[in-house]
Amino acid sequence: MINSSADFDLTDALEFYREAFRVFKRSKVPAEIELRYYPYVGVNHTIRIREGKVLIRISDLFEHATPDAHRSLAFILVAKLLGKKVPTGARDSYRRFTNSDGFQKLAIENKRRKGRKMTTSAKGQCFDLEHIFGKLNLVYFQSTIPKPVLTWSARKTFRRLGHYDSTHQSITISRSLDDINVPKFVVEYVVYHEMLHIKHPTKHLNGRRYNHTPEFKQDEEKFMYFDEAEAWIEANAWKLKRNAKKK
Repeated sequence: MINSSADFDLTDALEFYREAFRVFKRSKVPAEIELRYYPYVGVNHTIRIREGKVLIRISDLFEHATPDAHRSLAFILVAKLLGKKVPTGARDSYRRFTNSDGFQKLAIENKRRKGRKMTTSAKGQCFDLEHIFGKLNLVYFQSTIPKPVLTWSARKTFRRLGHYDSTHQSITISRSLDDINVPKFVVEYVVYHEMLHIKHPTKHLNGRRYNHTPEFKQDEEKFMYFDEAEAWIEANAWKLKRNAKKK
């Protein structure tokens, strides 16, 4: 996973971008390409053209990337810049590298070091996440789940009702559910779902990430009000969306 060649640097990587331009534009390569590492919080990369000059910024996590990963990234970025289809081989190679255990450890540590998690409070107007977590942990997990930071989201959301952040070890529940019209079992179900992400961490297989494994889904259906909660969320999705969009 880690680049073993001490001689490989951005000068070498730059050749991959020239190669990509030749492949996509049939030998027409920009006169000037500037390639730099940038200390992004996440695994981000950007490419743009300014005054005829191609500016490329790639995550400084790629200082440890293999030449193959650099070449794959070059073809991905140039393809996006030119509106071309990203080659399947490049996409798969990039995913294998970035989803590898070694790179994921670097990415998580980088996010912990540079990132900042926005939190509010576990106690909402209608529901207390601390109380809900404790009850669920006892009933379904025999109190084996380590308590993460529990917080309501800063705003009402509707696309994502809950989120477990393994980097900052926190569970965030949408403030849309902190409402007197929302049944308590719905809030408990969403918290339970996020707790399962702690019990069943993301798996990486063949360059792909699997968040909801068969074991995860099997445990999810053990929630006492699984069917009722799923039905309520589906039936009230439009209300959550409407309320979230209110100013």
